[in-house]
Amino acid sequence: MKRYIEFPCLKVAQPIGTFYLGVIDSHDLVAISYADVRRPDGRDLERYIGTQRDLSEARVTEIKQYVTTVDASFPTSIILSIDSENTDYDEENRTLTIVRDDKVAKIIDGQHRIAGLEGYSGSAFQINVTIFVDMELEDQAMVFATINLKQTKVTKSLAYDLYEYAESRSPQKTCHNIAKLLNSKKDSPFYQRIKILGKASGSGPQLLTQSTFVDRLLKLISKDPMRDKDDVKRRQPLEKAKETDLKTRVFRNRFIDGRDAEIAKVLWNYFKAVERRWPTAWNDISKGMILARSTGFAALIRLLPEICWQQISDDQIPDGDFFLSILQKCSMRDEDFTSSNFIPGSSGESALFNNLKSGIG
Repeated sequence: MKRYIEFPCLKVAQPIGTFYLGVIDSHDLVAISYADVRRPDGRDLERYIGTQRDLSEARVTEIKQYVTTVDASFPTSIILSIDSENTDYDEENRTLTIVRDDKVAKIIDGQHRIAGLEGYSGSAFQINVTIFVDMELEDQAMVFATINLKQTKVTKSLAYDLYEYAESRSPQKTCHNIAKLLNSKKDSPFYQRIKILGKASGSGPQLLTQSTFVDRLLKLISKDPMRDKDDVKRRQPLEKAKETDLKTRVFRNRFIDGRDAEIAKVLWNYFKAVERRWPTAWNDISKGMILARSTGFAALIRLLPEICWQQISDDQIPDGDFFLSILQKCSMRDEDFTSSNFIPGSSGESALFNNLKSGIG
């Protein structure tokens, strides 16, 4: 015997035709929807069936975590296509009835959100949906292409910048604030070197994006920033780092205690020492010099816990002279910090990190 879902819907007329706007329970949505992933069609590799891309497992995992947070929301609509034989619209009551079975609703847009809701067991999570009935495959493809080609992708730098407006604390907000502070102070080693919002502005060299700075600093505070943010909003206590954890997340306990200024001061002292140790390389912004760019920054911030995790865990703020005395043990010269020696990307970063770590013993 067939089972059915009934939910309120509005009928909408637009040039493409008639469709319906409704609100459906997430469990029902998962049960009836499917993605028609495009595949090579026989011998003609240029012809494809379907409109959807392969799922990104990393994206699905991220969404599965996100939907459990206290402020989870999907405000934009999931777009579906359903055959008329599986649906019926009641004009008088403005309700849509759909057969509750798998592979009833073809996903035009939103497959990652739906996959992220599979297995969801939290409180009620309703989803707004746009439903086309008997939609031609050509129209399905055009709607999908229009949505995904015309939209402007939000940069990570902008996303981090928006944390400034959040009232509650979070690792992301702390790292954003520190990036802005170090970028704005004239004596800072990062003065006008960070592209806030990911775009160049002002008169400084701006060698790092805000997202590069924040992403790397986050790793020294939290192994799960999204979970920490959610716990703070739920007024749940954050777990402090034990001694073994402090070898990597050296700033975690300072963050939990609200001592963000101390984190900024340690970074200030450390990178000032880098500037004193290799002044030419740090201030040479010509093409091919990497110490002050993302490769150098990433390797240096990875090196920081290796140098002084114990001093930081003891609530000390090592001064510039302390850091300089460590860095002077490394025999690397200013002219060594070039892209020909350390190519941009993760391999160059790792090679530079290993050289620095070996150099300081």
